[in-house]
Amino acid sequence: MFRCGILMAARALQTRQITGICITASHNPAPDNGVKLVEPTGEMLCQEWEAYANELANAGSDAELAAAVQGLLGREGIAAPAPGTVLIAHDTRPSGPALAAAAAAGVRCLGLEPEMCGLLTTPQLHWMVMRRNRGEPAGEADYYAALAGAYAQLVAGTQPLGQTLYVDCANGVGAPKLAALAGQLAPAGLTLELRNTGDGVLNGGCGSDFLQKDRQLPSQFEGVAAGARCCAVDGDADRLMYFTPLEGGGKALLYDGDRIAVLAAMLVKDLISALPGGAGAGVRVGIIQTAYANGAASDYIRDNLGCGVEVTPTGVKYLHEAAHRYDVGVYFEANGHGTVLFSKAFLEQMQQLAGESKAAADLLALSVVINQAVGDAISGILMVEAALRQRGWGLPQWAALYADLPSRQLKVMVADRAAIVTTDAETRVAEPRGLQAAIDAAVAGVPRGRSFVRPSGTEDVVRVYAEAESQEAADALATEVARLVHAKAGGVGPAP
Repeated sequence: MFRCGILMAARALQTRQITGICITASHNPAPDNGVKLVEPTGEMLCQEWEAYANELANAGSDAELAAAVQGLLGREGIAAPAPGTVLIAHDTRPSGPALAAAAAAGVRCLGLEPEMCGLLTTPQLHWMVMRRNRGEPAGEADYYAALAGAYAQLVAGTQPLGQTLYVDCANGVGAPKLAALAGQLAPAGLTLELRNTGDGVLNGGCGSDFLQKDRQLPSQFEGVAAGARCCAVDGDADRLMYFTPLEGGGKALLYDGDRIAVLAAMLVKDLISALPGGAGAGVRVGIIQTAYANGAASDYIRDNLGCGVEVTPTGVKYLHEAAHRYDVGVYFEANGHGTVLFSKAFLEQMQQLAGESKAAADLLALSVVINQAVGDAISGILMVEAALRQRGWGLPQWAALYADLPSRQLKVMVADRAAIVTTDAETRVAEPRGLQAAIDAAVAGVPRGRSFVRPSGTEDVVRVYAEAESQEAADALATEVARLVHAKAGGVGPAP
């Protein structure tokens, strides 16, 4: 964290702007911790500076660290003193304050004084950095007021859904922040009931990641009626999953990131089609996916929405970059992390039309409701609620759009993950030779079968994904492909 403080101070000095550090391990277990680094735009650290981050993190001694810092400053032409500020926040993990202090010490090494923001969601810090650099109001109260006001605009003239929305807060930082916002949403007809608000273990048996992996009801949801509208955030409130309890108890029907992306694109397309005088003609709306997107969602988008579809490698930085290539770019990973980005030119066009068109005013409101800097579960909740109200839908209509293909994910331990080299946005294997042909042969005989493999970014593991017409077929296909990886890519231990 000390080294991250140095890095983001250098970035602030180089840009003469505000950067940010949020200390969080997101959806991971409570004892873990990590860091998210924020660009002056409010987005993730630019890819060009990732090499500096690695260099500083891997320096083996104080002398090596000092040399790496001097090299960075020299290559980037950074000379203190210069304007620059670093905002530092953390989530609810007990280690957060001490690690924030270490990051602050790193910032001071380059002559800057950090601003300690205390307890924030990761998306709130990204939003604040973005707004501060634009010269716009950027306090926590401003965040709540912006979201609540834009939501009220979006749902004006629509009927409330008529049910309480139950929110699983993952025992994380989202709980106090949603509680602060809830009162401002009630006048617009949205009532929240918050559960797992900090009286249990962070991400323990609750939260969006637990739901996606286990498809079980989170803790404290046992008494919620089947069919009730529910959602879950993760420990730092940047992932969102909608769900409803199923009859019989214990199980949940998920509305994952793929479904959220489809709903968001439908809302955008509906509003664009309502613009006056053909103003929506030629507007480029794109949905960006990774190979993990469910095939049924991809088919629905292609056959029904008329949006461009782009597939990128796994990783939010790739999705976010691709979304900027459209007038409106929509991306949500299956895990519920994503947002909707609006181009500057498109927003300027909507500002010109807003006085005569409610659709244009609503599109501007949507650009405020959905965080333009990074995936934000709190703002995502408001977008989903507004989209359902605009169509007069409940969860059944949303679920009826398409049926997910059953899928299975496995991982294979290997001696060296570098043995796997992929192409085509990680959907095809280039090395080792022969593995892709074997995967193709395994898929060929499976109805609606699809499978791909990719190396982990952090450990000597190869991740296997498979989907098919039935769960049994998906399980069998995943197992067969895992065995092929084990045999051809240096598997360690017993074969799957």
